[in-house]
Parts: sequence; C-alpha cells; structure tokens
Amino acid sequence: MTGRRRTRSTSLPILTRPVKAVALSAGALAACASLAVGCGIVPGVTGGPGDDPIKVMTWAPEGTAATNKPGMPAMARAYARWVNAQGGIHGRELKVLTCNDHNNSVGAAKCAQRAVDDDVVAVVGSYSQFGDSFLPPLESAGIPYIGGYGVTNEEFTSAMSYPVNGGQPTLLAGLGKALSTGCGPVALVRPDSIAGDQLPALLDSGLNSGGHPAARDQLAAEDATEYGRQAEVALQRANKDPYRKGCVVPALGDRTDTFMDSFRRARDTYPAVRTGTVLGSVDQTVIDATGGAEGPYEGAYITGWYPVASDARWDPMKNVINKEAFGDNRIDPADAGVQTTWIAYTVLKAVLDKIGTGDVSSLGVRRTLDDGFKATTGGLTPPLQWPYQGKLASVGFARLVNTDVTLQVVRQGRLVSARRSGAVDVTKTLENANIG
Repeated sequence: MTGRRRTRSTSLPILTRPVKAVALSAGALAACASLAVGCGIVPGVTGGPGDDPIKVMTWAPEGTAATNKPGMPAMARAYARWVNAQGGIHGRELKVLTCNDHNNSVGAAKCAQRAVDDDVVAVVGSYSQFGDSFLPPLESAGIPYIGGYGVTNEEFTSAMSYPVNGGQPTLLAGLGKALSTGCGPVALVRPDSIAGDQLPALLDSGLNSGGHPAARDQLAAEDATEYGRQAEVALQRANKDPYRKGCVVPALGDRTDTFMDSFRRARDTYPAVRTGTVLGSVDQTVIDATGGAEGPYEGAYITGWYPVASDARWDPMKNVINKEAFGDNRIDPADAGVQTTWIAYTVLKAVLDKIGTGDVSSLGVRRTLDDGFKATTGGLTPPLQWPYQGKLASVGFARLVNTDVTLQVVRQGRLVSARRSGAVDVTKTLENANIG
C-alpha cells in the first residue's frame, strides 16, 4: 500500500422583531414569488423586510466525476418554500442557502466558511466526504451540523454533529449480518480512499456476528468509467466455495451502477454468484436500469436507514415534493439523500418550534439540542436524542444515536421490505467491530 496515492471519499443571538404587514406591488410580488428561496418577503410570511430571516445552509456535491447529490439542496429549497407558504417559522422566513462542495476538501472548507460568514443557525441535511475540512470551521463558530449523510467518521465524533441516521457503519454492519447466513464467500468492492478504508471492518463485524469469515477486500477507483478487472476478480473470489453461493458487495456510491455494467458482462461465467449492497449505492432507479427482475440485483439484499419508499410514512414528504417541486427531476423521493434532508429539516423545525420566539441562533439551536431535546420524525426513525457520549462511544462513534437498519430485498425487480418486523438494531454488532 505504500506509495499509492490516497484520495478522500469519505454570534450573537438573532433577536425577533415585531411583525409588520407590508403591501407589495403586483410586479414586486410576482418577482418574489418567482424565486425559489431567499426573497426579502416570501408569500405566506407576514414579516416585513426589516424582519431577519432564519438562515440555514444545505450543501452537497453536484456535477462531479464521483458521487453527486443534487436532490439534497433541491429538497431543502422545496421544504423552505413549503414552510414559508404556511407563514414561516413564527412569522419569519426560513431562508436556505446552498453550496456545492465539488467533492473536494477545498470546496467543503469553502462551503463551511460561507456558512460561518453568513451566520447561519445550522447546516442541515447535507452531504460531504470531507468532514475534516468542513467541521473545524463549524466547530469554531459553534454552528450545528444536523443530519449529515453519515459518510465520514467525523460526523459521529464531533460534538457539533447531530446525525439522523447511522451512516455507512450501520449499513455495512447490517448487510454483513444479513449475508452471514445466506452467502458463501463474500467479496467487497469498495473505494480506494480514506473513507473506503473503514468499510471492510464494518462489513466483517456483521459477517462475524453470524460466524462467517471476513470478506475479500477489492479496491477500486471511485471515479472510474468501467470496472471490468475489479468485477472479474470479485467474481473469482466469491466463487471459491462449490457448495455455497458466494456474494459480491459493491459499495461504490454513485459508481455502483457503473460497476454493475461490468459485473453483468462478466457474470455469465459465474451464474451462481449473487449481490448485496447498501442503499445510497443502489435504489429502484438503478435496479430498473440494470434489467429489473432479469438483472443482477434480483434476490439481492440491500440495507437502508429508513422504511422503503412506498411506506405511507413518506407521504408528507411526497406531498411537499408534489406541491413545491413538481417536475424537478433532481428530487427522487426514493433517494436516501433526499430522505435524509427531509428528516433533518423535520428535526430543525421541531427545534425552532421548541425555541419559539426565544434565542433563534446557532447557539440557541445547539443549546436546545444538547439539553435533552428529543425529536420525532413521524416514525421514519426512532426518536432522536444526542447525549454527549452515545452508546457507541467505546468504538469511536460517540454521536451515532440511530442504530436502526432496514433490510430490503429485490423481488421481481422491485425493492421491498425483507422483514415484517421492520428495522433491526445493530448496536451489538458495531460494538464488536475492529475499527482501527
């Protein structure tokens, strides 16, 4: 491994003022209504231009050669339009600033610095692989990071982070647990990056819980345009046992579908090998694009953080999308990033409702979250509460508070729940993970 280039994959309180009714000319109203978010006065919000908006930020990579999450900032804007159409937050506009971190550390740091410069009360529902770049500026300014995607270890260690899901740790541990009784040899194909380096230990923690040997680790570039060699090697490794069907686990984020193109061509020689992966690497769109019931994902186990997209508990989110973002093809209600942003903003609104007309600032939001506040999310997650040291602090995940994992399976080309009992808690599995 030596010599190999490594990339990273992985204020003063705002005082409320009296609300003033302000009449707009027809032209001004039309101009404001045409803006997604951020106009001085938003339809439904009764505050005048002298009433400060409540500013938050959502960031994610867009237009890059690796993982992209354009649906997350788009969902944030739609949420703000919906809230503001109902009168805002105690009469104040919710203003969402967005930022593209370009999937690099410099971009992530710039987004964080912009959040500091604009004095946002929180960064909400965001995705970035560079926690060591964006968290230090937020920590220095005391700005909470609510509902990151969970792709970096820093999100589960920083006292300024309030994750709403268990990130990659829970998904890989849960998948390993599921595959431990259903697969022969397991081959993991994962990014050759710092964030990817922790994935084998997490998957192995689940495999070991069922008495299964560790997975074979196969490195791959996260921005490759084809994975023929990696697919061939993974298939060979998963086909070692003549008596048990092996499994290939691609965990390459947005490049998983690229890998599957290569995998599908190479698989003819190894028809018995199956697949398993994690939500975020695969969704219904990817399953459809790779052949549906006739494709390589048929029968595959896929772990996620939340209920399947067809679950009725997602109806409030879908209603907001239909009302405020109809036709915006960036927002897929089945996308785990969009779902995470919805849940994160649900938490934010609950916090702001708790504060009321009190200290609506980054300090006020953080104090509320730290003071035993418990957020409910309509059953999409367990009740969320962030003690200083969580139950997984001993293995380096002090801020990981949601250890629930849902197990899904592809049946007849559709992603459906694999368990009637719902989510599974993987706390015990993670406690035994050998994470260096």
